[in-house]
Amino acid sequence: MTVHSVDLRTTGQFPTLLLDYLDQKPSLKDFYGTFPTVENAADIIKQRADFSLEKRQTLVKVLEEQYAGQPYLPDFSILLDEKTFTVTTGHQLNIFTGPLYIIYKIVTIIKLARELKETYPENNFVPVYWMASEDHDFAEIASFHLYGQTHKWEGEHKGAVGRLNPKELHSILKLLPDRPLLFAKAYLESETLSDAVRCYMHELFGKDGLICLDADNADLKRHFLPVIKEELTTSTSAEIVTNTTAKLSSLGYHTPLNAREINLFYLVDNLRERIVKEDNLYRVLNTDLVFTEEEIIELAEEHPEYFSPNVVLRPLYEEIILPNLAYIGGPSEVPYWMQLKGVFDHYNVTFPMLIPRNFAMYITEQQRKKVEKLQISYEDLFLDEVTLRKKFVETHSTNILDLDEEKESFYALFETILNKATAIDKSMIGAVKAEETRIRHSFEHLEKRLKKAEERNHESEIDQLLTLKYKLFPGKSSQERYDNFLNFYLNDPTFISKLMVAFKPLDFRYNVLIEE
Repeated sequence: MTVHSVDLRTTGQFPTLLLDYLDQKPSLKDFYGTFPTVENAADIIKQRADFSLEKRQTLVKVLEEQYAGQPYLPDFSILLDEKTFTVTTGHQLNIFTGPLYIIYKIVTIIKLARELKETYPENNFVPVYWMASEDHDFAEIASFHLYGQTHKWEGEHKGAVGRLNPKELHSILKLLPDRPLLFAKAYLESETLSDAVRCYMHELFGKDGLICLDADNADLKRHFLPVIKEELTTSTSAEIVTNTTAKLSSLGYHTPLNAREINLFYLVDNLRERIVKEDNLYRVLNTDLVFTEEEIIELAEEHPEYFSPNVVLRPLYEEIILPNLAYIGGPSEVPYWMQLKGVFDHYNVTFPMLIPRNFAMYITEQQRKKVEKLQISYEDLFLDEVTLRKKFVETHSTNILDLDEEKESFYALFETILNKATAIDKSMIGAVKAEETRIRHSFEHLEKRLKKAEERNHESEIDQLLTLKYKLFPGKSSQERYDNFLNFYLNDPTFISKLMVAFKPLDFRYNVLIEE
């Protein structure tokens, strides 16, 4: 497999805020901490040296409990070492891993940990997958696409998805080709979806040092308690995020995140609902639960696990309980983390290096041959359909498709006519100009017809080109955001190993992975 690198800006798929951040635009310096390079990692290692032994002990204890029953265990004790740090990515618990880019996230953090170890051998670096087990948006995790078919987990499900029963996925397993044993074991032998995801991720990446963390845990939440209590009694985080968002907006950037007055959910059993404050009372939406300030603070002290951070506070929670150096996220994650820098500063928590995950499009051998036959570039595949058609015809046509020479002659002729007409009667200028405009439009219309006619001459090649385009961008989405990794892994068990070779976590370009 070879790798062809494409500049992110040429793909048309990424927000300006992310692109300008990667270009280190000076106006954005206040919205992040340490820019991600191997050399700059030394600075953030120093900043994270104050991570407490108590938190490390809690982390190891929780991980040992969560991994109990796995056939082989990672060496969690390494996390007790003050010279051990993590690099983290997070995502929802999509069934059967969901879209391909989730695998790309995991590979990126593993490769980053290896690269840091090579540069700083006296330290240890552990890749961590933060499982979004507390998320309650069931619809977002409940389907995946395999071989052109959509498989969906049916039913009504409420509360934190990590607590759901994965055995319900038995009906989908029966429909899959070769009934992947990896998922059969995970889903049919686990009690919760979190356990199942940990099981198959451990099978896929455990040998590479990956650790999966479910932060839906009372012991971990206790370290987050000071933030929970302040969030309940002040609007500090909302004010900070609102101010930061206004600053980014004034610079011309669209931001994905909106803060609420209270950025916490109430989490128990099959319930995860927002906490709101009305008339000096705390209410849990869509329930009859009501608390005074004294009652809700007392509840938080007794049961911090009942309080679940939303997207505004989840990154802060992560950095409080992990000795983390870097967060690897997608094209919308990096921008919303940049909205949160002030919240980290307020709580005196080190802001991690923000790193976009590796982006990739996988080209099979058959598709590679089609690209070569059509004589197009890999950059062309990112063009929209109209532009792609136009460029292909212009590039491959042996005919002249414009009327530039004719138009130039016409314009010169009309200048002569205009001079003659106005010499006779200056009021004729309007009529002459109107006629010139009409004929200009006729030229434009004729040019379009010439190009359309030439398109018909290349109809077969264009059909092949668009078929390839639709395959690589199914449903007008990128391959990595639509296809499941089983589309490739079932036919090629070395697929992940190939990604491990190809990906470079600090090379911020789009990878076109070309099968030889």
